[in-house]
Amino acid sequence: MERESFSSRISFILISAGCAIGLGNVWRFPFITGQYGGASFVLIYLCFLLLLGLPIMVAEFAVGRASVRSAALSFDMLEPKGTKWHWYKYGAIAGNVILMMFYTTVSGWMLYYLYKMAVGGFVGLDANGVANIFGSLLADPVTMGVNMVIIVLMCFGVCYLGIKDGVERITKNMMTCLLILMLVLAVNSIMLPNSAAGLKYYLYPDFSKVVEHGIQEVIFAAMGQAFFTLSLGIGALAIFGSYIGKEQRLTGEAMWIMALDTFVAIISGLIIFPACFSFGITPGGGPGLLFVTLPNVFNAMAGGQLWGTLFFLFMLFAAMSTVIAVFENITSCLCDLSGWERRRVIRWCIVGIIVLSLPCVLGFNLWSNIQPMGKGSCILDLEDFLVSNNLLPLGSLVYLAFCTSRYGWGWDNFIREADTGSGVPFPKALRFYITYILPLIVLVIFANGYWALFNK
Repeated sequence: MERESFSSRISFILISAGCAIGLGNVWRFPFITGQYGGASFVLIYLCFLLLLGLPIMVAEFAVGRASVRSAALSFDMLEPKGTKWHWYKYGAIAGNVILMMFYTTVSGWMLYYLYKMAVGGFVGLDANGVANIFGSLLADPVTMGVNMVIIVLMCFGVCYLGIKDGVERITKNMMTCLLILMLVLAVNSIMLPNSAAGLKYYLYPDFSKVVEHGIQEVIFAAMGQAFFTLSLGIGALAIFGSYIGKEQRLTGEAMWIMALDTFVAIISGLIIFPACFSFGITPGGGPGLLFVTLPNVFNAMAGGQLWGTLFFLFMLFAAMSTVIAVFENITSCLCDLSGWERRRVIRWCIVGIIVLSLPCVLGFNLWSNIQPMGKGSCILDLEDFLVSNNLLPLGSLVYLAFCTSRYGWGWDNFIREADTGSGVPFPKALRFYITYILPLIVLVIFANGYWALFNK
């Protein structure tokens, strides 16, 4: 079966960035930036983004492009004879599937809030009324389930159309709209009265906050955000490497993707914090920021229904760009493993993902007595922990070891595939860092996840 490819470099960058750009860096990044010292935290974060994210992303892209296969067969194609690197295919597929078991539900929340905002469902409500809408949504498995199913059908529908006609064409247009919407919303927020307080909270370099929280906590927050924002280690980005030509330099492309990811994260804060402070509402973190705090802000704002609708449209695009990218990876993996035609695979995947997503939906209501991570937790927390704190870091270690070890693909192949075009020999110090120091940092992040879990 002939393999499709992207028609242009910009398509590859936008679609890969769409995979990396997700709900976490839209609502989590702005909050922790303000919490941990504004611009001072951003500088620490950017350092770790280059130190952690860049080499692992290039490794994923290189494996994907060299094998011209998804994670299901990429190691089979490249591994030395007799080695067992291909066993990781099951971890990569599991990571993508488990991620979609809860991400589709959260994306459904965005779809529901877009609808509620567009029809004026928040107009006239006080703060308690706005909070009750989110509580009512979580308590209603039918409404959550229907919105989750719509997300699954829409995103797999994009994949059903193929790489160029579906994933490339629609995701590229969606990402373009997302970036335009962000800029419009950011300008509107900055122009609000008394927005300066929000800008100061978000961007003013406040090293006293670094001292207040402790340098160790701030560094781990920056490391964690830099590592997890790109969804590295489960082959979600490697699949797009398999669709690009040899003429493109992977290191440069990875830097463009990271720049877009960071741009979206930073601009999100410019949307959220000036608006919150302009109306005297203290921003919280997590779901409460999006589903309770911001609807109250839009209620108080002139033309708030319009701006709120645009904001949740932007959030829906951010969510769907990730879902489409991961669905494409799951589809390609199962096509490679089964040999089936992609549309047949997608039809089965639609049923499978809907069924597997139901525990997350029911975990907030009918199955709320199941608290796998301790009192107050839900099934979503367990699924998130399995992916974020286990499969992402361990998968990243696999990619790093495979690309740098003489028992795997090896440095020479890795460097040749990830050519920067500079003609400069690869520095020995950088080899040492990627081979030994970087895996150690990833192991520390992995261990810190369990340390935080058992020391709540």
